[in-house]
Amino acid sequence: MTSAETKFSRRQALAMLGGVGATAFSFSTPAIAQRSAGRVVVVGGGFGGATAARYLKRGNPNLNVTLLDPARRFYTCPFTNLHFGGLRTFEQQGHGFDDLRRIGVQIVHERANDVDAKGKTVTLSGGRKLPYDRLVLSPGIDFRWGALEGYDQAAAELAPHAWQAGPQTVLLKKQLEAMEDGGLFILVAPDNPFRCPPGPYERASMVAHYLKTRKPKSKLLILDAKDNFSKQGLFQDGWKKFYADIIEWVPRSKDGKVAKVDAKAREVETEFGKKHKAAVLNVVPPQKAGFIAERAGVTNAGGWVPVKPQTFESAQVADVYVVGDATIAAPMPKSGFCANAQGKVAAAAIVASLAGREAPRASWANTCYSLIAPNYGISVAGVYEVADGKIVEIKGGGVSPREASDEFRKLEAEYGVGWYNAITQDTWGSKPA
Repeated sequence: MTSAETKFSRRQALAMLGGVGATAFSFSTPAIAQRSAGRVVVVGGGFGGATAARYLKRGNPNLNVTLLDPARRFYTCPFTNLHFGGLRTFEQQGHGFDDLRRIGVQIVHERANDVDAKGKTVTLSGGRKLPYDRLVLSPGIDFRWGALEGYDQAAAELAPHAWQAGPQTVLLKKQLEAMEDGGLFILVAPDNPFRCPPGPYERASMVAHYLKTRKPKSKLLILDAKDNFSKQGLFQDGWKKFYADIIEWVPRSKDGKVAKVDAKAREVETEFGKKHKAAVLNVVPPQKAGFIAERAGVTNAGGWVPVKPQTFESAQVADVYVVGDATIAAPMPKSGFCANAQGKVAAAAIVASLAGREAPRASWANTCYSLIAPNYGISVAGVYEVADGKIVEIKGGGVSPREASDEFRKLEAEYGVGWYNAITQDTWGSKPA
């Protein structure tokens, strides 16, 4: 192993051991007295919301914490791409809420339909209103239906996005399995910002692996609205090694941006009029914050949520904290790890706020693993803090070395599994799948 590989593997190991904590104060915030107890409602049971609920109870067991999510099990987007590659079952991505119940979080399986920020209540799908002293929103993303001509909710049932884990994931996998050998799989990648920057390219890798092993005459075309993407050099090196005759990537500068979708015909048209017809069409459309964020009045004109970097409290509405993909938190990416880290920052800030104290100093870490082929992983890591009122990236991050050996890539793949098992246990208390 080269010195660069040794340095990077040590950093990755430290990120895995310490990164799940993400904030130095998260584990040291003391339980405080009954006088500081209050009511906190958390909307969304994903990486951000479930983590916030857990760490609120950890920070002050006397808090009344209620988590709202209509789903009985939460299915993660991270590692779902491996399902398309035939490497994991869909059910392996599912996580329940029993461990959160065990520590005293009240779980309500209803949808949050509205927020009255002045009256400090959340209206549930059944009509009941829950009062709160502090509100945490972890709404994930919704789609800008119609922003891409021809692509709406009905079109998604023919040309799935599969960018929210669930029925769309199952639909796309069925279409992939049913595709005749020799068919063309087209993946339409969106412009920034969007959930999980490396996600489309890991998906392309996993679909290509499936095609290579099950339908070797088939091809995969990526039509991209961008000229650059996360971990680009590492992905392209891997594609050259494993899928040189399968994957073609067309950037925006070479007419890769799709302007129109005909989902029924499974055909797309680029901005300069070129048409491409697919056997399976996977469209990842433009995105925005989940709808409840808009109902709460915390979104800006662009559809995303500006937050106060130190606490992740809404920059627009007092006592409402927003974490995860819905937020504007660049240079932090919209990733599961960042949502987990932000949930801890918000929880610590809320515990301090209800106790009449200042929020602890915030810092975050992010590590994102991507699998290109079985036993061939790559990663990017980042470390962040607040400086001059903004979130900034500091030294300690970076991507996998491009010159790494096959053994190093295998270790990266193994680290990825370890990361997933660790962060899902930290979030939901799940056992390794």
